[in-house]
Amino acid sequence: MSSPPEMVAERQVIELCRELVRIPSLPREEREVAEAICRHMLGAGFDETWIDDMGNVVGRVGTGAGPRVLFDGHMDTVGVSDPAAWHHDPFGGDVVGGRLYGRGSSDMKGALAAMIVAAGSLGSGRHRLKGTVYVSATVCEELVEGPGLGRVIEQVCPDGVVIGESTGLALYIGQRGRAELVLEVQGVPAHSSTPHLGVNAVRHLAALLPAIDSLPMTEDPLLGPTLIELTDIISRPYPGISVVPDLCRATFDRRLLVGETLEGIVAQLAEACAADATRARAHTRVSLAEARFTTYTGYEVAVPKFAPAWKTPEDHPLVKSAQVGLAAAGLGVRLGAYGFCTNGSYSAGKYNIPTIGFGPADEAQAHTVDEYVEIGALLAATRGYRSIAAAVCGGG
Repeated sequence: MSSPPEMVAERQVIELCRELVRIPSLPREEREVAEAICRHMLGAGFDETWIDDMGNVVGRVGTGAGPRVLFDGHMDTVGVSDPAAWHHDPFGGDVVGGRLYGRGSSDMKGALAAMIVAAGSLGSGRHRLKGTVYVSATVCEELVEGPGLGRVIEQVCPDGVVIGESTGLALYIGQRGRAELVLEVQGVPAHSSTPHLGVNAVRHLAALLPAIDSLPMTEDPLLGPTLIELTDIISRPYPGISVVPDLCRATFDRRLLVGETLEGIVAQLAEACAADATRARAHTRVSLAEARFTTYTGYEVAVPKFAPAWKTPEDHPLVKSAQVGLAAAGLGVRLGAYGFCTNGSYSAGKYNIPTIGFGPADEAQAHTVDEYVEIGALLAATRGYRSIAAAVCGGG
């Protein structure tokens, strides 16, 4: 006797998640997992699948006609610094006590597996869609949020995007943005026995911190507050042996709300530094950090570290359709927003494409020792993705 389709789908999503977890996939090293995802899509009911020039995997279910919804998850993970600290093999995909353990299980190979199985189940027979569903497995999100998804968007032109980052099965409709601001103070070198002959760049940067901490910040009822936080500081020369440092560079994490621009936040920090009268002969410069790297295919990326905030209105048709779909899947519909950055900064923040988030994992599991995803949540997310796709694209 054959197994019911629901049981087959459950086995498929669990086994696919385990397979993906067993393949290490650091940023710039995703080739093996990309090829595995592509193979699985080809055998899972997708009408077309490809690996693009950047290394992203894209699968299509449907003719390509609208409405078109894109489900996205990144396939790279952070590393494992101390495997001995794990109680479960970080690349074993162990299933114990209703949990699937391993690096990337929550962030975010579990969601990817659920998306792939859900979309594939809509690819034939009476479930054939009127619209089109795409699933993308994108590269290098752990290095910088967005460029991978942006490259996919250029190819498939979706009407809506569903981000699979962790929401604990809630429906997220927004996210604060993030920028990395760099403040450089140029001083004058001198022997440390005669510091009055130089200008100590470290002291002058330190003198700017109270003004920076006093910058006016705002708050959004859904997304939360803006903020600026010092994350690193380095001086030149290092080590400084009997020398007054002539350069000090600090990086600030700036969390953003909708409407804040790259130019605006750079100008705000620059004005705070210029207003401080303690700089004497020191000179300051504010800039935005840049991400530069080459993907596993040889595609070169050079982008500013600026991820815009975004928010999709509660009454938007994509949000309403997702609510209908989740209710049809027997899932409660709780609205919320991400506390961290996602690829949605490109889909919604840069391209103004309506975007929502829905994922099986708990935010607190990302990047942790003994990372896991609950099996029950993984199966629920599979039903949820399938129902969202059907609600948006007119399938059953």
